[in-house]
Amino acid sequence: MAGDLKKVAYYPGCVLEGTGHAYNRSTKEVGKVLGLDLVEVKNWNCCGAMEVKNTDPKLQTYLSARNLSIAQGMGFDTVMAPCNGCYHNLKKAEYDLKNDPASVEMNERVSTKAGHPAYRAGKVETIHAIDWLKRAVGEEELARRVTNSLKGLKVANYYGCMYTRPRHIFPEKDKGPGSESTLRPHFMDDLLAAAGAENVEYPLKTACCGGAHALSDCDTSTTLVLNLLETAEACGAEVIATNCPTCHTGLEMHQVRADKVLGRKTRVRILYFTQLIGMALGLSARKVGVPENMSDPSDVLQAKGLG
Repeated sequence: MAGDLKKVAYYPGCVLEGTGHAYNRSTKEVGKVLGLDLVEVKNWNCCGAMEVKNTDPKLQTYLSARNLSIAQGMGFDTVMAPCNGCYHNLKKAEYDLKNDPASVEMNERVSTKAGHPAYRAGKVETIHAIDWLKRAVGEEELARRVTNSLKGLKVANYYGCMYTRPRHIFPEKDKGPGSESTLRPHFMDDLLAAAGAENVEYPLKTACCGGAHALSDCDTSTTLVLNLLETAEACGAEVIATNCPTCHTGLEMHQVRADKVLGRKTRVRILYFTQLIGMALGLSARKVGVPENMSDPSDVLQAKGLG
């Protein structure tokens, strides 16, 4: 649906205004440098996250659809959601409203009660921050704009499990050359390679980080994250690039916990992919929120002439 993505509706979601603030900051700063315009969705609400979805999935569909309705009312046909959870939920709402009459009924009933137009499927496309940069700028233009190459920085690109699953809610993927793959996603790899990074072969790109278990079963989350961290190091990575605030925070917190509780220390650093691109475009580490990260990458960045 989306054509020119130079100006899109921006749905930050709850986490980017909290623990994921560095992702919010770096995404906006990268947009500014590249001449892209993010217009925040007015009076947006939570997408329903995991909590509402587990209680009433059709109500969660309404909550996500309300944001799409607002964006449509603002004159946009594209919403950019940087968080994997938000991206997933808005895409799922689109699918449900196209295929599930009960979800349509719930959405129309609650929208009427709330006093705003009910969103109709097919009016707005939700894209991820990765799609936004890939389609609005592309690797060739990004490479041309790089002023401080990531050359020599070995990166494992971690997409997380909700970026590609379940496959049926992402109809634009797996369409052959030029499209994203759900089996072996590569858009983030493409962008960081254009910025000069050396992408390592990382087999756990879409493995789960255990984010949904963080409160109910912390040991499971730590085990899953440790597997991601140790595999990245075994692949030669100095940095894991993330595209989701929940995954990012989980990798950072459980890296510390694995060391303190299990005695298994890893040294791979965790950075948002937008932070890496921002520094490649000449922005300082502080400008893209690196000091807000729990993981301190300053020694690695300084060794590469970054930051």
